[in-house]
Amino acid sequence: MKKKFNIRDFPELFKKTATSWFNSEPFRLSAIIAYYSILSLPALIIIILNVVGSVWGQDIVQGELLDEITKALGPDTAESIRLMILERGSASTSSFTTVIGIATLIYGSTSVFFQLQSVFDKIWDAESRFKNNIISIIVSRVKSFGFILILGFLLLVSLILTSLLSAFSRQLEHLLPENLFESVFIFDVIMSLIIIYVIFGAMFKFLPSVSVPWKSVRVGAAVTAILFLIGKYILAFYFREMEPGSTYGAAGSIILIMLWVSYTSLILFFGAQFTKVYSDFYIKNNPSETA
Repeated sequence: MKKKFNIRDFPELFKKTATSWFNSEPFRLSAIIAYYSILSLPALIIIILNVVGSVWGQDIVQGELLDEITKALGPDTAESIRLMILERGSASTSSFTTVIGIATLIYGSTSVFFQLQSVFDKIWDAESRFKNNIISIIVSRVKSFGFILILGFLLLVSLILTSLLSAFSRQLEHLLPENLFESVFIFDVIMSLIIIYVIFGAMFKFLPSVSVPWKSVRVGAAVTAILFLIGKYILAFYFREMEPGSTYGAAGSIILIMLWVSYTSLILFFGAQFTKVYSDFYIKNNPSETA
C-alpha cells in the first residue's frame, strides 16, 4: 500500500536517520573529506575564479569569495587563502609544465566530490555502473568536474542577484523607511538557502551511482539546506568567539578550514542518510514514485 507523506512521521524519520548516520562512522568520513578539501581548495578556487571571472571579472569574484570566507572563518583565514591564490596565479612555467599543471589542477579540484561520491555510494549500497575500474574513475572525475562548474554558475547567479539587490537598495535608500531594509537581509538568507538547496539536490541526485528518486532528493535537500544554514551561523559564531585556530599559530587557518569542512560534512552526510531513509520509508515499494 502506498504511504503518503505525513509531518508526524518526521520524528521516526530523524530517529532512523540518526541511527544510520551514527553507524556509518561519520566522524571518520568527515575527517577524510576535510583532508581532501585542503588538497583541493587551491585548485577549486582557481578554477571557479577563472570560470566565473571570465564573465564577471576576477577581482569582483575573488572579493566576493573572500568576503564569504571571512564571514564563515574569519579575516585571517581569508587572507591566507588570498595569498594562496596570488602565489598560485603568479607562477610562470613552460608549456609542458602548464599542461601538467592544468591536469593536476583538475584532478585535485575534483577530489572532494570524488570522495563524496564514494560516501554516497556507501549510503545507498550502490556499485559502479561500469565494470572497468579505469572507466569508472574517469566518469566519476568528469562528473565531479561538472559539479565545480555548477558551483561556478551558482556563484555567478548569486553575484548578479546581489548586485541587482544592492543597486535597488541604493535607489530606494532615501525614499523608504530604514526598517524596510531588514528585508534585504531576509532576501539574502533566502537566496543563500535556494543556492545551497540546488547544490545539495544536485549532489544527492547525480553523485550516487544509483538512480535516486526526485521526490526523495527534493525533501532531503530541503532538510539538509536548512540544517546547513543553521550550522553555518553557529560555526561562524563559534569561530568568532572561541577562536579555536589561535591555539595552532601559523597553522591556524588550515585547522579552521578542516574544522569547518568536517562539521559541515557531518551535516551533509546526515542529509544524505535522511534522503535514503525517506526513500525507503515512502518510495521504495512504490515504483510510480521513483526516478
